[in-house]
Amino acid sequence: MDRNPSPPCNDAEEEEGDAVGNTVYSKHWLFSVLTRLVEVIAPAEPDPAANPEGARTELDEEMENDICKVWDMSMDEDVALFLQEFNAPDIFMGVFAKSKCPRLTEICVGILGNMACFQDICMSISKDENLGQVLLQRLCDSDSPTLLETSRLLLTCLSQPEVASVWVERIRENPSVYDCVCFIMSSSTNVELLVKVGEVVDKLFDLDEELMLNWIKNGTCHSVGPSVDDSPEELPEFKIVPCILEAAKQVRSDNPEGLDVYMHILQLLTTVDEGIQAIDMPLIGSLIRILQYMEGCGKRAVDNSKESEQEETGRTDVNEEDFHLKILKDICCELLSNMLQELTKENTLEGLHQGHLNEQTCSCAFQNLLPLYSASVESFLEVLREADQTLADNLEKCFPSLKAHT
Repeated sequence: MDRNPSPPCNDAEEEEGDAVGNTVYSKHWLFSVLTRLVEVIAPAEPDPAANPEGARTELDEEMENDICKVWDMSMDEDVALFLQEFNAPDIFMGVFAKSKCPRLTEICVGILGNMACFQDICMSISKDENLGQVLLQRLCDSDSPTLLETSRLLLTCLSQPEVASVWVERIRENPSVYDCVCFIMSSSTNVELLVKVGEVVDKLFDLDEELMLNWIKNGTCHSVGPSVDDSPEELPEFKIVPCILEAAKQVRSDNPEGLDVYMHILQLLTTVDEGIQAIDMPLIGSLIRILQYMEGCGKRAVDNSKESEQEETGRTDVNEEDFHLKILKDICCELLSNMLQELTKENTLEGLHQGHLNEQTCSCAFQNLLPLYSASVESFLEVLREADQTLADNLEKCFPSLKAHT
């Protein structure tokens, strides 16, 4: 939110006491916008000829500009409290129930997201069971901007210790949240949305291990999902790990910091036995590909630094990139080492058959894991020897330090 609007003003002189709190914003103007918003979603005389359902699908320019100003202004606590006092959340409930305009829905969720940044308002929003249910339903929306604002709002609430448990319980009792989150992660190409949804999942798993276990075991739900109209749409059966991997693959080249979020989710999954069992060979293959990708990035960074070693800014950019790559590499290596230690002969044979494990990928893994995770590598090599003696022998030749310990 970078916009910083000029305060709305009246043509006539402002009446004394019209300012909202300590701001220069007008109570009268804000109230007039809320009143017009009610009229948008519930017109006194709807025009069926304009829309067979009697509802607008687009905002007129003036209304959109004004409600966007309210969106910006709601970052101010005094304005947020004013909106709360005049029951803006209830008006927004009407928007969610009646509006066919995606842009209006997005803006209203965004305003609630700003209001939720303030503790007392967040508690009020969170304790409203009807509003809470309606907001979770927005995760099944087909509009990416609305999904982004909904995810931002949920993350804000989950980050407030006073109300986090309320939202965790609410999400646990709504199976559709699992399906819709999986649908977003597995199908969206909007990197900003994927990162924000990943942050929500990461926060949920960090807050509640029971919910994480339920989601790991899930995958048999067929709840109502995203739809462009009011017709229910059955979602396919989702498994959480493949959906997380698909999202990670989508964000990895465009947002390295976002990829860190998904790597941390996977790391949390490995803290429980069920999570380790749910993470299959494709994940090991994906982690190795990430390490290979980072090796390529490292080589390019070295080349770039040589070309621009005379430019101070160039060296700063390279250093910052190196820093983020190192964090990502550390997370990947720790996760990969934990997984290799858990592999059985059957898992390894499956990985070899599917092409996730071969001499090239194993060499890359060993190169990055040694010497810090030598115990994990040696454990995996023992299992690999049972599955493919030739491959194990070839790897020992490439990494003499392993041979010394066998």
